Amino acid sequence: MDDTEELAARAAKRRKLLKDASAAAGYRRGQPIATRKIEDKKLKGKLQYQEKLVNEAQVAAAKVDEWLLPGEAGSLEAEGLERTWRFQQEDIVQAAEEGAGKKVFDLSLPELGPYRLDLTRSGRHMVLGGRKGHLAMLDWQRSQIVCELQVRETTHDVQFLHNDMFFAAAQKKYVYIYDKRGLEVHCLKEHTDVRRLGFLPHHFLLTSIGTAGVLRYQDTSTGTIIAQHRTKLGPCSVMQQNPWNGVMVLGHGNGTVSMWTPNITTPVLRMLCHHGPVRSVAVDAPGRHLVTTGADGQVKVWDVRTFRELHAYYSPAPVEWADISQRGLLAVGYGRRVQVWKDALSTKAQSPYMTHRLLNGTLQDLHFCPYEDVLLTGHSGGVSSMLVPGAGEPHYDTFVADPYAGRKARREAEVVQLLDKLQPEMIVLDPGTIGQVLREPAEVQKERAAEAAAANAAKRKEVLEEGEKKTKMKGKNKPTRRQKKRQQNIVEERKPLIKQRMKEQGVAAEFGGSKQQQKEQQDPAVPSNVPRALHRFYKK
Repeated sequence: MDDTEELAARAAKRRKLLKDASAAAGYRRGQPIATRKIEDKKLKGKLQYQEKLVNEAQVAAAKVDEWLLPGEAGSLEAEGLERTWRFQQEDIVQAAEEGAGKKVFDLSLPELGPYRLDLTRSGRHMVLGGRKGHLAMLDWQRSQIVCELQVRETTHDVQFLHNDMFFAAAQKKYVYIYDKRGLEVHCLKEHTDVRRLGFLPHHFLLTSIGTAGVLRYQDTSTGTIIAQHRTKLGPCSVMQQNPWNGVMVLGHGNGTVSMWTPNITTPVLRMLCHHGPVRSVAVDAPGRHLVTTGADGQVKVWDVRTFRELHAYYSPAPVEWADISQRGLLAVGYGRRVQVWKDALSTKAQSPYMTHRLLNGTLQDLHFCPYEDVLLTGHSGGVSSMLVPGAGEPHYDTFVADPYAGRKARREAEVVQLLDKLQPEMIVLDPGTIGQVLREPAEVQKERAAEAAAANAAKRKEVLEEGEKKTKMKGKNKPTRRQKKRQQNIVEERKPLIKQRMKEQGVAAEFGGSKQQQKEQQDPAVPSNVPRALHRFYKK
């Protein structure tokens, strides 16, 4: 009975381990590091320890997902012959809960638009930038104005920095930094004639592109210019970052899309996507799919891992704006129309998930709100929002973004971000290559071995020549004789030959001879079970 219980316990433990391994497989980013062929024991131990920590973190994340995140994202469901794209926003607001219904608003600002907008990583605050110089920061979920100012200059784009304390505005000539009180903090005169702004939160880098076609990277923590790259493709007003690897994606007027890093002065990738100017680009959160829209009326989906086109959609009018939500919903807009597509990245969808028509104004910008089922649109008549069930991630990570963070938590998060800041050299096209061990090719290893053998031979010859020149003296234990013996032990001429001969004869297993070869070389008259010390008693 005890043996049966022990076997049952072992089987249950094995099933639990398999279950944990299968559940944790979904949280791995990249392939594990192969440490089997690494000869350096110290490096091998460090890499094995890192892999152990990664596996433990995956199992812990799977358990948290199982016990603490049981909820699922919402969605629209149609019955019978109904279609979800026929649902109106009024009907969705009435069917949704009261808290979600309050997130639908229409801010009418017809005199100062069209408006560009941006959101913080937590999705709580929003900054607006009107073409005629109107700037405002809002706590839009609570309908509160944080600050508002009029710069009396043409404003092309706005961008939050690492949190809601600062935001940047691309004005007529320069880029300006403002704080949450609306006060001007900095004037970045290196950024001239900027049309689009971007920010890399893990690297504290502010990026800009404009009419001169120069991509600039500026470190906001130190204020230094990290890199300036000339695209040599004319003016550019389309820029988006890949949140997975930090690579900036630019769309150009000749239909090409280029990807840039601050470490290389030339694009790491350039591909022809459209037969006309590229109007917008969007990258999903995992960094696997790239969506491009062009003046040729096509919306193309690309696989970032293979850089191949997966499928294409055709639009009656060129799509001007596109964005991808946290859960993979694709929003496209042109004129006054906004369409949301579900499951349109990995597979080709046959019909849109939702459609919406703006009441007034022409679309100028659109963004999905993080951790909310809301799509915010900026247009010539102001700013408005619409409910998109299933767009946002239902569970947020306080270590990444906390919509309910207080003053103390926000201050501590800023310190943690600065301590965890990544260097610009870490931005590469494939982040999986950072943790890999580079092995030299076999040809290079052979060349280095030949150079080492030649150097040893030259050193040995030099030692012998010096020994011959010295006057011979009596005595076998003189200091010079001991030093000569030490040198001969290091680079002895006969030692490699003896080792090679022993390896060929299979004398020792450490020189390549196996135990089986040693047994075969024994005298056939000696039984195999006799110890080697007794072989001398047998006649040969």
